[in-house]
Amino acid sequence: MQTSNYPSANSFLDTLLKAHSEALGPIYNDPGKYRLQVIYTRIDRDAQNRPHFQDYFFRLDTSQYFYPASTVKLPAIALALEKLNDLNIPELDMHTPMFTDSLSGITSAVLADSSAENGLPSVAQYIKKILLVSDNDAFNRLYEFIGQQSFNESLWAKGYPNTQIRHRVGISGVDAEENRHTNAITFRRNGQVLYQQPARYSSIVFSPRHDRMGKSYYNDQHELVNSPMDASMKNRVPLSDLHSMLRSIIFPESVTKQQRFRLNESDYRYLYHCMSAQPEESVWPSYDTIEYHHNYVKFLLFGGEKQHSEPKDVRIFNKPGWAYGFLTDVAYIADFSHKVEFMLSATVYVNDDGILSDEHYQFETTGEPFMKALGAIIYQYELQRKKQYLPDLSRFMMEYGRSSK
Repeated sequence: MQTSNYPSANSFLDTLLKAHSEALGPIYNDPGKYRLQVIYTRIDRDAQNRPHFQDYFFRLDTSQYFYPASTVKLPAIALALEKLNDLNIPELDMHTPMFTDSLSGITSAVLADSSAENGLPSVAQYIKKILLVSDNDAFNRLYEFIGQQSFNESLWAKGYPNTQIRHRVGISGVDAEENRHTNAITFRRNGQVLYQQPARYSSIVFSPRHDRMGKSYYNDQHELVNSPMDASMKNRVPLSDLHSMLRSIIFPESVTKQQRFRLNESDYRYLYHCMSAQPEESVWPSYDTIEYHHNYVKFLLFGGEKQHSEPKDVRIFNKPGWAYGFLTDVAYIADFSHKVEFMLSATVYVNDDGILSDEHYQFETTGEPFMKALGAIIYQYELQRKKQYLPDLSRFMMEYGRSSK
């Protein structure tokens, strides 16, 4: 059964994908096995360049759990900026040095950041690392700044009651109770304390869940447990929520005031730049481009490929995630030469043996090629689609290159 917060759509997307089933390969041919879900948003501009949206879905099901992995970092960056704006303290902004105290047995203190030009941690630097290479520690520091309770209550108030952000990422041995605790944080500039936040505890009550993953898994002691993994205490974000959050960031004027993140124009410009940049275009941090290659986090249309094979003047504004065999990408794609734009989100499960934490997933062999093919099909369709008004995409055109920080 398909459920969503979106209006019902006709069979257009089904028909389009079926016509390209050979290119889409095994995932399209057995979508149930691969837990495939797709959202495509067609965008048409009016004479005033205002966007109008038509959403299409393939197997969208908000009741079917998938592990969101690093896609949870998308709301984190928006909520961190929103919190800074809400504090409304002179001289306190995303670039203000942010110092995090330790929490015994959970996370260490952060008093410096060698990846930053000034050697100091900040919300801006964490956001950049999240969007360029999906840095886990950077997300965890924003999670601690926002606080688990505020993180969830803010998203629920924006219309995402089925989303639950319950834990940090990339840290083993930290349980659900410990993830309720978040560190004390101080923002200080030129020796002056601008804002101090004490260590906090989240008393939020989550709705009960019965989510499960896989057929078996390796536990923290590296022992094989022959039953599905209980995912009821893990992060949960339906694909429709991720798609809506991205739209709220890319097209804030298109959503209600309640749903919109409270960001300013400089916030949006910074996000658009970092979301669409490539690792080799960054100076601070400067990345090893062998490990963090071109298209490292660009799956839809680019397929995460190392070579520069993408169409010229195309940029992808996105946030992907991959873990436990789940590969998800949520993207706004713009071609500045051909005046093409669309939104596309998809999630797949590529874990043939059904065992979690054995690292035998088919991300590169099955998942990424599918994402590339899916993006290419929609992109080619958009290239030939006639529009009454061509979009003015200047809002999303950024300066890139290693001279751009």
